Amino acid sequence: MVLELNETLIEGAERTVSMLAEEGQMTCLTGGSAQSRTGLLLAMMGLRAVKSGYVCLDGEPLTERSVEEFRELMAYAPDQLVPEGEVRVYEPPTVQEVFSLKANRELPISNGILAEEMKRTGAPAEKARLLAVAALRKKPVLLVDNPAPESAAYLRQLVGQGVLVVVTSMEAAIVQMSNQIVEL
Repeated sequence: MVLELNETLIEGAERTVSMLAEEGQMTCLTGGSAQSRTGLLLAMMGLRAVKSGYVCLDGEPLTERSVEEFRELMAYAPDQLVPEGEVRVYEPPTVQEVFSLKANRELPISNGILAEEMKRTGAPAEKARLLAVAALRKKPVLLVDNPAPESAAYLRQLVGQGVLVVVTSMEAAIVQMSNQIVEL
């Protein structure tokens, strides 16, 4: 599996981004603003408009028709969840938005399985929960927004299992564990 951004420009970004991420590798988007890094992850899922350029998965461009197929192959761990109605400049998904997704409602994860996976992530509680739920979805593409530095080894384990991992981070531990670094 290959995820490609070709001269991709999103709202609020200062410049275009090109990258080719492959299964069994971790790609880190670093530099630029947190909003731009997160925006690129959201664009990969068709949740943020692409002003120019394109996003492809295995050579198929992301379009209105293919967006659901793209999302079926991806799991997303946001940096954080915010309570519904809280206003911020950057708006991560609310708890309600994450759990309203049909794929998340149908996920057979028991509290025991989730607790064990959370321990494996090495991250603090809330970040561990978000990353563990995304990883337990067992999708070939994992997008992680600003993972805890303690999760670097866990992410490398997922890469070793053939998962295509794209992270956003300014943390040295995450950047150093990445196979590819894309400066924004």
